This record gives sequence, structure tokens and C-alpha cells, in this order.
Amino acid sequence: MQTEFRISTHGPGLFEFTHDVTGWLSKQGAQDGLLTLFVRHTSCSLLIQENADPEVQTDLQNFFHRLVPPTSDPSMSFLTHTYEGPDDMPAHIKASLLPVNLSIPVQSGRLALGTWQGIYLFEHRDAPHTRQVAAHLGP
Repeated sequence: MQTEFRISTHGPGLFEFTHDVTGWLSKQGAQDGLLTLFVRHTSCSLLIQENADPEVQTDLQNFFHRLVPPTSDPSMSFLTHTYEGPDDMPAHIKASLLPVNLSIPVQSGRLALGTWQGIYLFEHRDAPHTRQVAAHLGP
């Protein structure tokens, strides 16, 4: 079984789409298998992360912004790919450090996530985007 999720972002941050995935699984009558998610972009990432305390998301975003600031920051003057804006190359770097695909077991039609875990798209660009995440549920 395959589908595609479209996640609308409004700038940098983590955008949870766990409910979209669980809704799709329930409509498919899925039982047991392995769900693979793959983001079709080079400037965002996928994460399984805590969904209980929003400060976790804020701290992650702040950490990665500090780790890889925009090209307008003097510490990033060595970067040459700058024609798409000061956030573009840093977004590619962040996406190279973080996962762009996830594998999640499905047991009795439900995601085998922990109590406080959710599925997130981590947007690294400043502008709003509609991101595509391909999903495949296999045995």
C-alpha cells in the first residue's frame, strides 16, 4: 500500500503529521507491517520526536539554527550556494544531518510508537512550503 502526505509549512519548525498517518492506516485496514516514510525534498527532514512538551520542538529548532546559521551570518561566509537565499544552503546542511526517511513498525493496524512520540516534518526553510512525504506499508 502506498500514498503521499502533503504537509503545509509556514516557515522553520516541526510540523506533526502523526494523525494523518494513523488515519490513512485505519482506512486501509492495515494489520502488521513496516511503514516507510520518505520526504521528497532536500531542505527538510523527518523526525520521530516528543509530542507532549512543545518546548522540545522549540529547543530543537533553536539548536539547529545555532549549529547552522543562515549564510548572512559571518561564520557562514565560506558557503558558495547562496543564490536561493540565506536560508537555503543551511537548510540543505540540516537535511544532510537529519533523517529524510523513517521506518515504523505497524502492529495490529497501529503505529508502534512510544507514548510521547510523534511523526514530524522538520522544515528548514523560511518561506512556506507544501512538502510531499511518500509512504509505503509493506509486510
